[in-house]
Amino acid sequence: MRFEGKTALVIGGNSGIGLEAVKGLAAEGARVFLTGRSAATLAETEALVPGTRAFQADIAEVASIGPVLDAIRADAGTLDILMINAGIGMFVPVRDVTPEQWDEVHDVNLRGAFFATQKALPLMGKGGAIVFTGSIGAVLAIPGNVVYAASKAGLIAVMKTFAKELVADGIRVNLVSPGPTETPIINRSGLGPEAIEAMRAQMSSVVPIGRMGEAREIARAMLFLASEEASFITGVDLFVDGGSVELR
Repeated sequence: MRFEGKTALVIGGNSGIGLEAVKGLAAEGARVFLTGRSAATLAETEALVPGTRAFQADIAEVASIGPVLDAIRADAGTLDILMINAGIGMFVPVRDVTPEQWDEVHDVNLRGAFFATQKALPLMGKGGAIVFTGSIGAVLAIPGNVVYAASKAGLIAVMKTFAKELVADGIRVNLVSPGPTETPIINRSGLGPEAIEAMRAQMSSVVPIGRMGEAREIARAMLFLASEEASFITGVDLFVDGGSVELR
């Protein structure tokens, strides 16, 4: 019960890694709020994890996070844990990237992540923890991954700057960088079914542990960084990748 009496908000908590984080936080005593873009999966999450409150919001639209923050302010008064997990990706060769594709991904993964965090800060204070979801793609030159990788590389800089500026307020800020992980985002990459299966096989083949990660394995690392067990950790980019970066 590491989070008993705590209030948590998971941005992008209705599927994949975010859903596993919601389940873990709730199981350990937190009062959990979450956002997502799909009304259907938000309702499913509320039913699956009793006691949670879900709000439809698009992190790319800064104002859309307002209602969930208002609800937290009214119900709890403060926010102890913020997880920024919403993200989108696409695979496009550098010669073919369009400004529209670049903006679509960066509006969610970088711009949206920054401003959602900024808007939540007035609710946070000493003992608070912020955890971003990054990607090992930020430090690996993977062909076709430039748009997504650039957004996640920028997120590392955002995380470190938040960590530096908020340390005096007693708020810790960290980031988890998953390796190849089985989440719904892989099916939203813009590739066809056969290409997705080929990508799964290729990604598994380069992971030293020999498989893709599971969403709950990434969520466990996020829960650790949000907990008092990580009270002396801030500004960290934690690779949860089966050794993909460390053993390459």
